[in-house]
Amino acid sequence: MAWSPSNAEETVEAVKDALAGGQTLELLGRGTRRAFGRPLAADVVLDLSALSGVVAYQPEELILVVQPGAPMAEIAELLAANGQCLAFEPPDFGPLWGLPAHAGSIGGAVMTGRGGPRRLTAGAPRDHSLGVRGVNGFGEAFAAGGRVVKNVTGFDLPKLTAGSFGTLFAVTELTLKVLPAPPTSQTLAITRLSDQAAISAMAKAMGCPAQVSSAAHLPADIARDSTVPEITKAGASATLLRVEGVKPSVTARIAHLADLLAGLGPLTVLDHQASAHAWSEIADARLLAGGEAQVWKLSVPPTLGAEIGRSLAGDLGGRCFYDWAGGGVWLEVPAASDAHAAQVRGVLAKVAGGDGHATLMRASEAVRTAVAPFQPPSPAVAALSERVRRQFDPQGIFNPGRMQP
Repeated sequence: MAWSPSNAEETVEAVKDALAGGQTLELLGRGTRRAFGRPLAADVVLDLSALSGVVAYQPEELILVVQPGAPMAEIAELLAANGQCLAFEPPDFGPLWGLPAHAGSIGGAVMTGRGGPRRLTAGAPRDHSLGVRGVNGFGEAFAAGGRVVKNVTGFDLPKLTAGSFGTLFAVTELTLKVLPAPPTSQTLAITRLSDQAAISAMAKAMGCPAQVSSAAHLPADIARDSTVPEITKAGASATLLRVEGVKPSVTARIAHLADLLAGLGPLTVLDHQASAHAWSEIADARLLAGGEAQVWKLSVPPTLGAEIGRSLAGDLGGRCFYDWAGGGVWLEVPAASDAHAAQVRGVLAKVAGGDGHATLMRASEAVRTAVAPFQPPSPAVAALSERVRRQFDPQGIFNPGRMQP
């Protein structure tokens, strides 16, 4: 059964009806992220895709107010027409899950809280969330943040919204900060580096004055699947360093990087178009799209990325690549069973201790039922999260079981 409210008022009534009937709700935008997290067995689908309008857009104020069902493709087109963008570079994981590209909604992009390769310098969705309107688990409409001078609720709701996977309330409106899009970009590619040498090179680049906005390393078995000729023609690994800004500055900073890293390996400069294509592949994990293999995203201290990635890829017969200068490890392993989860998290705990997180990005429904897709929190964090959730949804009607059993 599905309910499809067309405005905020109807959303309030839908939540009240669910409360009165003792029913749980699956909050749905355009359905492209249903395979992310634990499978749900809610009583009713609350389809928010009809809430898809742009409420207000003030380019001069760098503010976008939008309903959650608005297609990401339309938002990107609107912003691009004004020379602006969502700086957190929202990834499009549709192809990773076997779905068409560019089909997701802005609400899904924010609620899942994922940032792209520019996260190193621009942050994640939570850092760009200014305001939210929604309906809580009491059936009450509320508003927080936005152009409110002071938030007196005790919670920073816009930030809590990002990454909550719809487990707190039903969002009916989002206020986001937008930024000018970089006029141009270039990427310096260094080929033939080992994983560990690439981590060192990326650390050196991130620490220099060239203002590198993104850094990634594609081992040879990953680089060969790229659709960027400058990456594939070398037939070897590729370490990528992106520089963005106005053209004279970008050219000078790329030259500085080339001088700094000369001698490490063959150097190639990707122009604006090739650079954009390469980072889109990395952001969307399209290099791992297709097939039934399990895919994990590990967040670790960058200096430990190569050790963890190589260990797991070797032991589990998989492959990996590195984003966030080595701090984001994308790991693909055969979809044999749920046994891999214990090994992934065991190696993570052994090498990174409490500084590592593992998220199961792609797996069968059976595995996502048996395995915690998200890093199990410490008892103290779990208790705090549950207290916060109960403040908004005491009956647990929104996306029950999506993040925790």
